[in-house]
This record gives sequence, C-alpha cells and structure tokens, in this order.
Amino acid sequence: MAKVICITNQKGGVGKTTTSVNLAYFLAKDKNRVLLVDVDPQGNASSGLGLDKAMLDASMTEVMLDVAKMSDVIVSTQFKGFDIAPTTPQLANAEVEMAGMRQKFGVLKRAIESVEEGYDYVIIDSPPSLSLLTVNGMIAADYLVLPVQTEFYALEGVAQLLESMAMVKKAMNPQLKLLGVLATMYDKRTSLSAEVLAEVRKYFKEKVFAATIPRNVRVAEAPSHGVPVGAYDKFSKGAKAYKEFAREVEERTRG
Repeated sequence: MAKVICITNQKGGVGKTTTSVNLAYFLAKDKNRVLLVDVDPQGNASSGLGLDKAMLDASMTEVMLDVAKMSDVIVSTQFKGFDIAPTTPQLANAEVEMAGMRQKFGVLKRAIESVEEGYDYVIIDSPPSLSLLTVNGMIAADYLVLPVQTEFYALEGVAQLLESMAMVKKAMNPQLKLLGVLATMYDKRTSLSAEVLAEVRKYFKEKVFAATIPRNVRVAEAPSHGVPVGAYDKFSKGAKAYKEFAREVEERTRG
C-alpha cells in the first residue's frame, strides 16, 4: 500500500506547497509511482504544475463533497510516474458544506484508499490553517512533514499544530507519526537563519531533516513555468536540496 504523507503547517508562506510539489517530483524521479493530492483551496500545487483549473471536469472539491470518485479527478503530469488530484478555489466553499456531512472527517482517507494500490507514495498538500481539510489530511496520512521557515516566529503555532496532531492520533488515526521537520528558506549569509535552525534542532532534535532548503530564485521561478524546480533547473541549489530531502523521506519511510 502507498505511504501517505501530509505536508502541513498552519502558517502561510513556509514553502509547504513548494515542498509538496518537489517532494512528489523527486520521489517519482526515483522510480516511485506518486500521487499529489491538492486540498489547499488556493490550488497552487495544481497551477504550479501547469494545470488550467478552468478546464477541469472535476476536482478535489467534488471528491471532498462525496459526489465524485478520486479516480475521476486524477490527471497525469508531464513527468513519468507523477499524477495529481487537482483542486479549484471552490474547495473553500465545499469545506463549509462539509461541516454538515455525517462522515466529514474520513472523506479524504476513503478517497485515497480507493486509489492507493496504484501508488508508492501519496503526498497531501494541505491548507495553511488547522481546518477541516487539514484534519482530513492528518486522518488520511501515515506521516506528517512539517516545513518550518528559518525566520522570526518560525516556531509560532507549532505547539498548537502538534497538539492537533496528538488529538487526531488519539481519536482517529493512532498510526500517525511526525516523519520530520524541514527547514525552509534558509539563508546561510545571515546569522538569523543559523540561530533559528539551531532553535528548531533544539526543539525537534533528530526529527529535523539533514537537508535544508535554501532561499533560491530558481525555486521561486519554477511554478510560473508550470514545473518543479528539478525540471526547471536541476543544477540549482534548490533542486539539489529537494533531491536530498526526497532521499531522506525514502529512507525514513522504508521501515
């Protein structure tokens, strides 16, 4: 069965979607079959892979409302072994409707279970909030990856997120584990980045991935070209860092 990884942080701007897209890409490059599930209503993972959301017949909006099958919304990307279940901004409205559903917490888990036999990894890109969609992601996942920006207030809100994870683990998903913490937007030229990274390592210890994602213009440019950074400039520092991160993810999920 597929290993399901939810990329989550309720803080915005920490590189969550960039991490989701590039992790999926590099896992696929290493001959894994990968599905990226976009449940962030902003849909940046979908548009960052060059999808025209206006042309979609169905998306994760319909899946989360239980009116479409996951298999009906999955589309192939231009990269071998890499599929995506895209979303549209209508998912924000759907979340309001979901609140009245009887089995609202297990929708995403059931949807992923219906297709996971075809994949080695399922990566969930969740919204920057502790919302019903994020909780669905946690319930569906085997592992969480927490991207943390190496800037002021990096650990702000992390305690709340870990509390939510503990609640989900206790009540609905006892198998859920924190796979690791990924330091993003690291700038080795500043003492602040080094200090924050040291603080993150002190807080999370061995859970912090060895790979750190640097501030890199190529990482920022790639989505506007509809491709991951590894396809945009495979020799860039950002691409090398995400490749190293994906390798660590494979090692940590091998057991």
